[in-house]
Amino acid sequence: MANSGPPQKIAPFDARDRKNASSDVLISVKDLTKSFRNGGVSIDVLQGINADLHIGETVAIIGPSGIGKSTLLHILGTLDRPDNGTLLFQGEDVFRYDDVKLAEFRNETIGFVFQFHHLLPEFSALENVMMPAMINGFSKPKADKASEEILVRVGLQDRLHHRVGKLSGGEQQRVALARALILKPAILLADEPTGNLDKMNSDQVHQLLLELNQELLMTLVVVTHNMELASYMSRCVTISEGRLQDAN
Repeated sequence: MANSGPPQKIAPFDARDRKNASSDVLISVKDLTKSFRNGGVSIDVLQGINADLHIGETVAIIGPSGIGKSTLLHILGTLDRPDNGTLLFQGEDVFRYDDVKLAEFRNETIGFVFQFHHLLPEFSALENVMMPAMINGFSKPKADKASEEILVRVGLQDRLHHRVGKLSGGEQQRVALARALILKPAILLADEPTGNLDKMNSDQVHQLLLELNQELLMTLVVVTHNMELASYMSRCVTISEGRLQDAN
């Protein structure tokens, strides 16, 4: 990866509000179940998930493929709905929202980073990052300024106007991280965020995730097979027989 200079810190949007929250439980999951049909056969993936996620907490969900890690992450991110159960965000059941309100909640509250970054290669780093802000109703100058600030923070001040298709894999993942964080979400969900990166780039992304977790007091939930990344989290859990349990 080309060296774009040391990351620069920016002030968090609402860390003060998160510090003064009446409860440190950000998300409470109650009796979540989810099944899928495959060839006419019902496969029970989640069979009664219960968990509390606290403000600023870091959690790794680990374990072999196929146990429901990504399914759970998608439900936490409201990208998918459970068959049964509730997901309370600061005490409010968000799955009672209609689709429009749920999309607004997702845009304002949740950031996503995936193994495959889903950037638009023909657009610049700045243009990719500003999209969630534009969807949120920011004016173009305000979105541009916020995009530049977060890109500088992740060390890409020399890549603002580069098309992302011309960036290295590590730089592209940092653009994806900046896009996820432009609105300073309360929770960041990451699904194998370093799965396609070499060790040097993985280490840089790991460090950024931990630094930004502290700066923004954002809750961080990571699905990963990378045990080094998992070891940095404050809690490691896995899914066994459809239920969440602490990982040994």
